[in-house]
Amino acid sequence: MAADAGPLTLAWALLATAALDVAVALRGKGDGVRPLACVLAWAAGAGTLLGAGALSVAAGGFGEAVRPGALLLAFAALAAFAARWTPAPRGGGAPDPAPDAAAAPHGTPQPAGAPAGAPATGAASGPAAWSPHAVAAWAVAALAVLVAVGGVLRPVVPGAWAVPVYVLCAVAMLAAVRPGLPRPMVLGATGSSGAVLALGALWALPPVAVALLGPAGRVERVWTGAPAGIREALAPGASWPWPSTTPLVLLTAAAVLAAAHRRTSPGPAWREPAACGALALAWTAAYSVPGALGLGHPVALALYVLLAAAPLALAVRPTTAGAGRAPGGPFALTAFGCALAAALSVSLLALASQATAFAVLGVLLALFGTAAVLGGGPVVPAASAAAAVVFGTGLSGVCAASLELPAHRAALLVLAVPALAAVLAARVRGHVTALPLEVSGAAAALVAIGLATGHAPTLALVLALCGVIAGGTAVRADRRPVGYAAAVLLVLATWVRLGASDVATPEAYTLPVTVPALVIGVLRRRRDPRASSWTAYGPGLAATLLPSLIAAWGDGHWLRPLLLGAAALAVTLTGARHRLQALLVLGSTVLALVALHELAPYVVQVVGALPRWLPPALAGLLLLAVGATYEQRLRDARRLRDTLGRMR
Repeated sequence: MAADAGPLTLAWALLATAALDVAVALRGKGDGVRPLACVLAWAAGAGTLLGAGALSVAAGGFGEAVRPGALLLAFAALAAFAARWTPAPRGGGAPDPAPDAAAAPHGTPQPAGAPAGAPATGAASGPAAWSPHAVAAWAVAALAVLVAVGGVLRPVVPGAWAVPVYVLCAVAMLAAVRPGLPRPMVLGATGSSGAVLALGALWALPPVAVALLGPAGRVERVWTGAPAGIREALAPGASWPWPSTTPLVLLTAAAVLAAAHRRTSPGPAWREPAACGALALAWTAAYSVPGALGLGHPVALALYVLLAAAPLALAVRPTTAGAGRAPGGPFALTAFGCALAAALSVSLLALASQATAFAVLGVLLALFGTAAVLGGGPVVPAASAAAAVVFGTGLSGVCAASLELPAHRAALLVLAVPALAAVLAARVRGHVTALPLEVSGAAAALVAIGLATGHAPTLALVLALCGVIAGGTAVRADRRPVGYAAAVLLVLATWVRLGASDVATPEAYTLPVTVPALVIGVLRRRRDPRASSWTAYGPGLAATLLPSLIAAWGDGHWLRPLLLGAAALAVTLTGARHRLQALLVLGSTVLALVALHELAPYVVQVVGALPRWLPPALAGLLLLAVGATYEQRLRDARRLRDTLGRMR
C-alpha cells in the first residue's frame, strides 16, 4: 500500500507492521510463530528508525522536523511497550544485582524490568530477572527519543550547534536516569546516551588531530617567522572547516565520564578507565580551544605548554586528582601520555622562530627533568628522563642552528647531550632513570654521528668521543659489556681517520685492532689458564694475518711478504714453544701460503725446464714411497693430531 508513497508514509507503514509483529510476538501461540514475529518486528523497527531518523536529520526547518519527530516518538512508545512486556528468561538470564529487589512469585508471568512487587506476568528465573531483549528494546526507544528531540531542536539553533544539541539531549537523558527505574530501562537509556556521546566525541576529534599533527609541517619551514594566528600555523593555506563548538562536545563527554566515576563505588572495574577517559577527553577539549577560537600564535603556544605541564603534574602526583590514585597507575600513565603528546607537538610548533624555540624547549627540558626526579612508579620517571634527553638534544640542535654551524660541527654540540646523560646516569646508578638516560643518550650520539657523516675528519672525532663516553660508562662494574661498543667505536674512528688521510695500507687498519685484542687475550689467559687460545688470541691474530695475506698475494713487491713471513714464523714458533694451538695453526698456515706464493714462480720455471716425462715420474715415485711407508705415515698423522688436540 505504501510502495508509491513518500518516505514518511513508508516509515509509518513500517511502524504499523512492527506493531503488528510485536503483538504477535507477545501474544501469539506456537513455538515457531513468536520467534519469527520477533525477528520481523526487529527488522521493521530498524527500517522505521533508520527512515525516520534520516528524515529528521535532513529536515531543513522546525515544521519539517516535527513530523518525523512524532513518528520517532511513536516508535519509541512501541519499543518501550515491547520492552516492558517482554517475558523474563526461564532458565537463566541477567538478575538485577540490587539487593532490595523482591522475588517474583513462581509460575506466574511478570514483565521484564518491572519494579519489585509489580503484578506477575511471566516466569522469572530469579529475583527481578530481566531479558537482554528488554534492554535492547529500551535502548532503541531511548535512541528514538534522542533523535526526535534533537532533530526538532537542531533547526532552531545556529549551525555550529547542530551536533552539540544531540549531545546535550543525551546528557539530559542521562540526568533523568534514576536508580529506582527498572534495570533494563536504565541500561538501555545509558547505552543509547553513551553511544550519542561517543559519536559526538568522534565528530570533535579531527581538529584535535590537526592541532597535534599539524606542527610536523613546521620542520620544513624553520625560522620562517611566527604566523599571525594559530590556524595559519596548523593548516597553512587552508580554511578552518570545524565549528567553534568542538571543545564543548569533548568537555561534555569528559564531564559525563567524571560524574560516572564519582557516583560509582570503588568496586566496578570500569571506574578507573572512566577517570582515564575523562582526563583524556578534558585534555583534548582544552587542546582544541586555540584552533576553535583562532587564538594568536604566542597565546596558543603558552596554552599548549600549559597543557603539557598540567597533565605532567598529575602524572607525577596523581593523588592530587583524587584519593586512591597510585603512582604509575593507569591514571598517571594517561596523564603522562597527554603531556608527552602536547610537548612533542608544541616543540615542533615553536620552530617558527628562534626565540620561541629556545623558550619552549628550555621549559620542556625543565619540566620533564623535574618529573624524572619527582615522579613515582617505574614508568613515569624513566619515560620523563628519556624525554628530557630528547628535548635537550633538540635544544642543542636549535643552538647550533642559531649559530649557523654546518651539520658536521653541529654534531660536536649535540654530542654534549650523551656525555651529560652518561655522567648523570653514573650519578644516579641503581635508580629507575639510569638506564633510560643511557639509552636515550646513545640515541642522541647516533644523531651526532649521522650529522657528521658528510665530513670524514669530524666523523672520526665524533666516533672517538663516543668511544670515550662508552669507555667511561664501561668503567662501572655493572656496565662492563659497554666496553665492546667503546672498542668498536675507537677502531671505527681510527679507520675513518686513516681513510680521510688517504691511507690504503691494510695493516694500518688491522694493527689497531690486533694489538689491543692480543693484550686482552693475554690478560684473559692470566686470569683463566684453561681458556682456549682460539678465544684469547684467534680473533686478534686473524684480524691482521688474513688481510695481510690477501694483500701479499696481490702485491708484486718483496717487503710485505718478507715481513708477513717473519711475523708468521714468529707466531708459529711461539705457538710451538707454549703449546698454543691457535698460534701454531694460524702461523704455520700463513707461513706456508706465503712461502708457496713466493716460490711458485721459481717452481714453474724449474718445471718448465725439465723434460715432460720427469714430473709424472717423480709423482709416481712419491706415491710409491708413501705407499711403502703407509702405516708409518698414518701413525705420524695420528701423533700430530693428538699433539694438536692436547694444545689449548
